Amino acid sequence: MMESPQFPPLLKGEAVPRHTDPFDKAVSRAVAGVDSGTVFYSEAGDILRAALVLAPETPLEDAILAVYVAQIGLAESLGALAPPEVPVHFQWPDRIKVNGAVCGSVRFAADVSDPEAYPAWLVIGIDVPFTSLGVEPGENPNETCLHEEGCVDITSMALLESWSKHTLLWLTYFLDGGFERVHKEWRPRCDSLGEMIEQPRPGVFVGLDEKGRMLLRRDVMTETLSLIEFAERV
Repeated sequence: MMESPQFPPLLKGEAVPRHTDPFDKAVSRAVAGVDSGTVFYSEAGDILRAALVLAPETPLEDAILAVYVAQIGLAESLGALAPPEVPVHFQWPDRIKVNGAVCGSVRFAADVSDPEAYPAWLVIGIDVPFTSLGVEPGENPNETCLHEEGCVDITSMALLESWSKHTLLWLTYFLDGGFERVHKEWRPRCDSLGEMIEQPRPGVFVGLDEKGRMLLRRDVMTETLSLIEFAERV
């Protein structure tokens, strides 16, 4: 029997059956009115799947910035648990990269899509593979898993505990001081800033504005892309 993970104050965990998606469970429970701060998680050892329910008190365009907080929480927890030489980066809007290859993602959904509307709930989920799930190592050079990157001593429950602690800490910073500190921490971890990108749209990734929107330069025009556009529809 796997030991239950320990969560920091203000957060509480709820395990879901192995073949149930914690993100879907979190959304359905959020709709039903579950407490903010509940983390739904799978106890599968080959991948970390978890989802945090939040009840924002701000419009969606501000609340959605918590997605960056969850990314920082994941990067910091991997930084604390992984060997020191393993770099962790972000690929906008939702990919996590370890040693330059995609190693998991962040998912998010809310009950509203209008940037100025106040969401009753926001769910942010993470998926981080520990093993290659039937794919031969090196078969997909742009994708990896933690075990292939030398993180064989990390368990999914240890990463879950660490992610919840680091994410709660950065949520506190965000709620107390706004997006600026979060942006300053997120920016150096994004490995495509200043580069020509193809996804989600072609252009030069100039950076983020004060609302956390991607600034994408295309010829002489610069357009903005919001994380809201990439939220899952529920």
